[in-house]
Amino acid sequence: MKKWVLGIYIFLQASCAIAQATYSGNVLDATDKKYLEGVFLEVIGSNETDSTNSRGYFNLKAKIGDSLRVSYPGFIEQIIVLKADRYLQIQIQDQARFLPTFEVKSEPYAFRFKDGKLTVIDPNEVKEKSPKGQITAGPSGSPTGGFAIYGPISYFTKKARQAREYAKKQEWDLRRAGYYAIIESDSVRKNLMIKYQLDRPQWDKLVIRYNEGNAHHEFLDWPKDRVYAHFNSFISREKDWVN
Repeated sequence: MKKWVLGIYIFLQASCAIAQATYSGNVLDATDKKYLEGVFLEVIGSNETDSTNSRGYFNLKAKIGDSLRVSYPGFIEQIIVLKADRYLQIQIQDQARFLPTFEVKSEPYAFRFKDGKLTVIDPNEVKEKSPKGQITAGPSGSPTGGFAIYGPISYFTKKARQAREYAKKQEWDLRRAGYYAIIESDSVRKNLMIKYQLDRPQWDKLVIRYNEGNAHHEFLDWPKDRVYAHFNSFISREKDWVN
């Protein structure tokens, strides 16, 4: 009886060994096609695991139909169903590729945040303009390729809307430069506080009251000399009523 059971056990083990095979290959960055070291690979439902070396190489045992999980910090996890092909070349995608792209312009430099990287914009680069009044699709113009949609659809995307809002905020701040030069100046604050014998809480109350009383024009396009004269006159009138 024991010999019969042992024979079945040996047969099952042999069958399992025959069903399993060695799967090997390389894992690459889908963007720049470079080998990735330290990528973790796991045959789901088993103890079979491996990590890629400096050449992105891995080697593990599995059988057809098993699911191979591929994971790496900062990259999108993949689950691959194994088939008859024993050599795999796996490409995984950096999550940063899905971050929004935006530009920040601040003299004398301008910066672009794209694919998780911040770079200085070449002032001589040629920018493609989207056709107005129509919807078109085609290559994005990026060296790495890609596809882009221009026209009314792209106008309403979240990224485009945020870019327009940021541009409006920049324009609004620029038109209030004279106001900021006075109201945010430490030297102006100290001089006027001494001149009118104000403490900091009184100063803060006067600034709030001043802004509330002039919200209708927001000091747009006012030079700083005009703002100073107007602000100084206001404090002179209101200082006795601040408490």
